[in-house]
Amino acid sequence: MAKKSLGQNFLMHPATAERIVQAAGLSKKERVLEIGPGTGMLTRALLKEGHNVTAVEADGELLKELTQTFKKEIKAKKLMLVHEDIRTFNLSSLPKEYSLVANIPYYITGEIIRTFLTAKQKPRSMTLLVQKEVAVRITGRGEKNHKESLLSLSVKAYGSPKYCFTVPKGAFRPAPKVDSAVISIQDIRKDAFRNSKEEGSFFELLKTGFAHKRKVLAGNLALNYGHNKVKKAFEAARIPPKARPEELSLEDWRTILKNLA
Repeated sequence: MAKKSLGQNFLMHPATAERIVQAAGLSKKERVLEIGPGTGMLTRALLKEGHNVTAVEADGELLKELTQTFKKEIKAKKLMLVHEDIRTFNLSSLPKEYSLVANIPYYITGEIIRTFLTAKQKPRSMTLLVQKEVAVRITGRGEKNHKESLLSLSVKAYGSPKYCFTVPKGAFRPAPKVDSAVISIQDIRKDAFRNSKEEGSFFELLKTGFAHKRKVLAGNLALNYGHNKVKKAFEAARIPPKARPEELSLEDWRTILKNLA
């Protein structure tokens, strides 16, 4: 039985699991981190392709079942099961080169993405099954006039997100209320920022800019940085004074940060 407290929606289609693995574009025998293996549908697809998997599962009952299901793979050291909440998992225990592939609990999507992209031990790539609405927000897929968000800019600061394919709600048990989608974040950069200070300043700027979505960006930023300083930064970056936060590209934000500094 799925547990609502853990946000469990089990993937039931083997073909979908195989498509997720293909979308990840993994190298041969790559070390893969999986979050919430559940009934093992995606785990099985990863192992079938010859990858070495570390699967972190918070549900102790499921862990017992997985231990029996994959007894052979565990013995062969192709699979390592870890009983822990991914939010407290020690990422430094992972190898330097690994990729994240997972059907994640939707209620902590933003937290998981942020944790791994800002971690010292970043994955080479991330391929995630998320709510379709979130996938569209991150990638802009299907939108004629895509508007950026705090989440989309945060992702693009580190890597290149791509909308891979839609997964209908009927592919899960229990079925969620909305459709899902697979996104892949490739080319994740470990040198996206010069140092932790620049990284912190960038995200402080983003949070301030998106604090009041109905207001123009300059007004939001003036609360923290001062009207005159923001005005000069906008002029130097050639950004219209009435621009809204969702209208600016990642490079626009980087330019503003540079000019404010």
